[in-house]
Amino acid sequence: MTRLRSIAFDPVDLDPLATVAGHVAVFVGADGKLGRAARRLDRLTRGALTRATTAESWAKKPEGEGVTLAWPAGMAAEALHLIRLERRPGLTEARRAGASLARMAGAKPLVVLAENLARVPQVALGLALRGYAFTDHKSERGEPLGAASFQCAKPEEVAAAAAPVLAVAEGVTFTRDLVNEPANVLTTTEFATRLEALRDLGVEVEVLDEPQMRDLGMNALLAVGEGSASPSKLVVMRWRGAEDAPLALVGKGVVFDTGGISLKPGAGMEDMTMDMGGAGVVAGVMKALALRKASAHVVGLVGLVENMPSGTAMRPGDVVRSMKGDTIEILNTDAQGRLVLCDVLWYAQEVIKPAAMVDLATLTGACIVALGYENAAVYSNEDTFCGQFLRTAQTEGEGAWRMPLAQAYDDMLKSPIADMKNIGGRPGGSITAAQFLKRFVKDDVPWIHLDIAGVASLKTDSLLAPKGATGWGVLTLDRLVRARFETRPEAETDAEG
Repeated sequence: MTRLRSIAFDPVDLDPLATVAGHVAVFVGADGKLGRAARRLDRLTRGALTRATTAESWAKKPEGEGVTLAWPAGMAAEALHLIRLERRPGLTEARRAGASLARMAGAKPLVVLAENLARVPQVALGLALRGYAFTDHKSERGEPLGAASFQCAKPEEVAAAAAPVLAVAEGVTFTRDLVNEPANVLTTTEFATRLEALRDLGVEVEVLDEPQMRDLGMNALLAVGEGSASPSKLVVMRWRGAEDAPLALVGKGVVFDTGGISLKPGAGMEDMTMDMGGAGVVAGVMKALALRKASAHVVGLVGLVENMPSGTAMRPGDVVRSMKGDTIEILNTDAQGRLVLCDVLWYAQEVIKPAAMVDLATLTGACIVALGYENAAVYSNEDTFCGQFLRTAQTEGEGAWRMPLAQAYDDMLKSPIADMKNIGGRPGGSITAAQFLKRFVKDDVPWIHLDIAGVASLKTDSLLAPKGATGWGVLTLDRLVRARFETRPEAETDAEG
């Protein structure tokens, strides 16, 4: 399990700056005007800050980025980081500043002179998330992360505002760890065990096994795992921070996807360890809500399966009956995520009785063809709910783009021998997958489907994450819970930090 950098918020103390070991950081605006702490550092370094921040290149530097002075004269510190940041930065700029500090400081201890800077908790969030590294399976795990101290004018107030923000960072980290794990480690059983550990945080966790799901008629989900030695499971996590009808978060948890009998090409199949990304996001949100004691009622449901080819695996041409009672003709066993989700969505509506539902899945390669790696595909049956989600995602800087639903796409799922096919052909593949799921959503339940195939794990670094699992969606869904489902009127304000 990855441990984030320890972050504290302390009173401003400029006297020991000359003798501080490790790394020191300070913020300076585009105009180069030095605050009290920066002026003290400027005197110690014989005008180095003045020279750096009056150079023509300083004002052109993007806000949130900076320069490093190695072994600055007059200081014991190994490095002094100057970050270009206005005193009242935007949310993204504050996080970018924290991410810059994470890259610059590496694992070294860090003193950050924040003084009267606004949005210090968001700087701390950027520092925590960009400093993440998944090293559980390395023999040399690297230098442990040194502690960070943010020196602030009102440290107690800042610490109180930062606590829920850093709780969400823990949720993002939980998601990333799950998605980064290899499939021989994160089996369906191990996944369920890690989710059961959320009980220690006050989350109610129930694990349904195969006989229980069979009794419920969840034959679509069970069909996916028939070829695997790992037992299929349904894990239900409930955070009861209020007594309202809950928000249901539903995640696809395919711990490894070979494609089944419709076998995927060998090249790139190793990436299919991340096919449980939707379930990983749901788990991360549930951990974040529990850590920050959210005043909301949220239930996370994840279907955990492994899609393997064997003598017992489902075949193209099979017909299975879902929990809803509809029959599904299997044309392609690689289109299996929708079979998992349709039964979990129906279970959520029949048993949990949610006020609204959001499902997440690394569902289709067609989503990546349409939107690349910048945006998740968003589908919904309710404009107001969808609009609120999209605004929230934009605020959090997590790319999301709404896609259409229409009868013409639904017609592509018609089967001559069953109620529907599990695929609609190559055209509009992400859309027809969403249309398939919509058949299992009741008309009076606001619902959003998120195809996160392109954003759950990246081959390159992003603003707040190294390459690999991003944790996309935890920040947005936590903010959505605050804005729409929490009972405290100040909840949205708290989220700003």
